[in-house]
Amino acid sequence: MSKMLAVLKREYLAGVRKKMFIIMTIGFPIFMGAVFYVPVMMMSRGLGEKHVVVIDGTGSLRSGFEKSESSKIGDERAPMQIEYIDAKAQLDIDTFARPYLARLNKEKKEKLDAVLIIPSKVLDLPDTPARFYSTSATDIITEATLRAMATKGLHVYRLGLHGIEGAEMEKILAPANVKAVQLSRTGEEKQGGGSNFLVGILLTGLLMVPSFVYGIEIMRGIIQEKNDRVVEVIVSSMTARQFLTGKILGNALTGLTQVAVWVVMASLATGYFAAGAALGGENILRFLRPSTFAYFILFFLLAYFTYVCIYAIAGAVCNSEKEAQQMIAPITMLMMSPWFFVAVLITNPDSSLAVGFSLAPVFGPMTMFLRTLVADPPLWHIVLTVLVSIATITLFFRVTAKIFRVGILSYGKRPTIPELVRWLKVA
Repeated sequence: MSKMLAVLKREYLAGVRKKMFIIMTIGFPIFMGAVFYVPVMMMSRGLGEKHVVVIDGTGSLRSGFEKSESSKIGDERAPMQIEYIDAKAQLDIDTFARPYLARLNKEKKEKLDAVLIIPSKVLDLPDTPARFYSTSATDIITEATLRAMATKGLHVYRLGLHGIEGAEMEKILAPANVKAVQLSRTGEEKQGGGSNFLVGILLTGLLMVPSFVYGIEIMRGIIQEKNDRVVEVIVSSMTARQFLTGKILGNALTGLTQVAVWVVMASLATGYFAAGAALGGENILRFLRPSTFAYFILFFLLAYFTYVCIYAIAGAVCNSEKEAQQMIAPITMLMMSPWFFVAVLITNPDSSLAVGFSLAPVFGPMTMFLRTLVADPPLWHIVLTVLVSIATITLFFRVTAKIFRVGILSYGKRPTIPELVRWLKVA
């Protein structure tokens, strides 16, 4: 036990003293937040003000585009300078629009970001399509905004034909105000919405990435010790199982230290931002409940011990990082399967896919943590996930220890799968 603890202490101190540990501990939560927040801000704001020309062949939809220098998209404002042109008197609107379409490919001041052409037949034939021109095939924010404005203009025109104007018209056109509410199994009401989606992805990323990072660290450490022949000296004074256990637990303790710092950072951030968010009608405490931290630590440990055994095997059977990366890459992609479906899992946390992933070996910790963030899964689902994960870890650790015992002193060509099976039998 004392020898295993010596390895644990060495791995822990070596881990926390690395510059990368400090960078990951302080910078990674900020980076993850920026990864999700910045693109949303850039999309909602359209990467700056857009200059758009609307050529209205009906001459009757001006009201839909008036006072629209900034169009509401979600919770942000998308700056948009709209030049409305009444083309009712034009016999051929396509010919009239050509100079404006040519400006889409101009530079700087003369350049247009988009052109919307509304045919005159739109008023009488609702199925007649308006045409949206842009140099980008994915300018969906601008297209959706102009479509909404044109729709509003059509509604105003048609209501005006029936003598409805002024305040009565505004009342009719007012959008419905819908508040998202999550109803738990106990009947408790919690606020839902897009913020839950972003926070779910952020916290899941914080759980997943460190587990893989520390797995890679163990793999590299084992390969380095094999190449330096240090491991030959180490296993002469202790068993391979003690050495493996010490390395895994030492890195796990390093990860828990990192998580503890994140909890403190989250607590301080919560206290700082809670008051301001409350004034804006947003309760950020719903994301940072005590159960969230408890589930995070629980599923972080389960995910870490699940993944790290696989990386330890790669380090034991390979002689270089290049070999190990080639071996572990397809396995890593498989283990990350829930992440590839994260949008589906967050929006449908009780679907068959989400439940299946959360109760399956290897995938369970990440998926179940995600479900606890955005839904209220049955307690027996959580307990079963924990039991399945513990059983998986126990099996993986026994297999890893046997392969590690033989592979740690093996050099030369990487073993094949039949050779690994023989190692398991021999060990």
